[in-house]
Amino acid sequence: MDPTSSRRPAPRRPRPDAADRSVRGGVRPPADAATGAASSPVGQAAHGAPLWMLLDATAQALQAVRSGQSGTTALAAVDGALRPGVQALLFQALRHLGLAQAVRRQLAPRNPPPRVDALLCTALALAWDPAQAPYEPFTLVNQAVEAAKRQAATQPQSAFINACLRRFLRERDALVAAAQTDPVARWNHPAWWIDRLRQDHPAHWQQILAANNRHAPMALRVSMQKSTPAQYQQVLAAINIESSLVGSTGVELRQPVPVQQLPGFAEGTVSVQDAAAQQAAPLLLDGLDRAAPLRVLDACAAPGGKTAHILEWAGAGAPWQVTALEVDAQRSQRIHDTLQRLQLSAQVLVADAARPQDWWTQHCGGEPFDAILLDAPCTASGIVRRHPDVRWLRRPTDIAQLSRLQAQLLAALWPLVKPGGRLLYCTCSVFRAEGDEQVQAFLAHNTDARLLPSPGHLIPGNPDKAGALAENPSGDHDGFFYALLQKSPAA
Repeated sequence: MDPTSSRRPAPRRPRPDAADRSVRGGVRPPADAATGAASSPVGQAAHGAPLWMLLDATAQALQAVRSGQSGTTALAAVDGALRPGVQALLFQALRHLGLAQAVRRQLAPRNPPPRVDALLCTALALAWDPAQAPYEPFTLVNQAVEAAKRQAATQPQSAFINACLRRFLRERDALVAAAQTDPVARWNHPAWWIDRLRQDHPAHWQQILAANNRHAPMALRVSMQKSTPAQYQQVLAAINIESSLVGSTGVELRQPVPVQQLPGFAEGTVSVQDAAAQQAAPLLLDGLDRAAPLRVLDACAAPGGKTAHILEWAGAGAPWQVTALEVDAQRSQRIHDTLQRLQLSAQVLVADAARPQDWWTQHCGGEPFDAILLDAPCTASGIVRRHPDVRWLRRPTDIAQLSRLQAQLLAALWPLVKPGGRLLYCTCSVFRAEGDEQVQAFLAHNTDARLLPSPGHLIPGNPDKAGALAENPSGDHDGFFYALLQKSPAA
């Protein structure tokens, strides 16, 4: 699921295509001590911009996220030359925001103005651990103070910022140790989120939180019509890109690279897709007759990655009718763009999956589907490591609101499944209300449905942990939920 689906609450919309591909790998770039200009990937992305400028823009973006904007929206307001570097710093700051806020409260118990607070928390989140800091903590502090002096909104408080950050450098270990007694500071998630995970996953809640604070791997799905994972791995090795095989169609890179550097990307040989998300098409379609004229629906389909995987799974020349739904016209264009790059075709409809009366008869002939993929709008709690703003944007009430929407979509689409057909319900969520509890409630009210063997809740992180993909022995994956439902055959 792309968590920007327009069927979810409008104010908070983290987007998976805004994943931090440019910042994974934990590189610690050096900086010039005098000017703060980076000679690192961050600095190069910003074309040699001084560090104070990057920090100021990062603090503005952080302030925007705190006010309810998604990270994508906040970054869109940043100058294009600065944006890659600011994104790298912002994502790292968001991953350590809980700790930074707790340390700031020790340094300044009274809340400073929002812009000042954002700059302080940005510097603290980046500098609290020298081993993870993208620049030397002393340089970060110097350049944060410089940023304060350069802007009218913070200049009157520059001496205050300087005093707070100098004290932080002197007392860092004690301040961090005191802050980490607070679970929000220790785990860098809101208290309600931590409590919910402890309730939903008593044996794995710490693993989930720890995984959320790490960089996600870059996984690729190989088009089986154009190559194989093993063949593509050899192509990568020839240009010194190390990788490992994951699942049946995937390759995971040792270090991320820009997609433009991937051999065959423009020609559709590979697509960027997490290992957990790559399970959707095989789960839905395994065992179906590829030579039969099957009708397949991908509901809530943008940006089109799973639609494309369905078509790749069918194979060239398969007499399948594949329909992709997306309620938002602008986002539906991304489905067209995805299919065009991959040289695939499907019927793409701008329509609400919860209102079949608006599209099913007119555009699909009123005929039932052999298979439906419902990748439902959700809290995106399983992809927090790719979108660290999600944890700070979500509210506890979002879970109940989205659960009602998921139930509505299930109820609307189930009658469209032909007798003997199947529906795959999935969410990129680790909350049980959006996964196991949702499916159990559905089964209790639909006696013509039975649950086929399904992964259930996939726990994010290393594959040697419970909940990881059994067929993914060497890779990593996001948090996800899958339930494959089959409708009883006609009497």
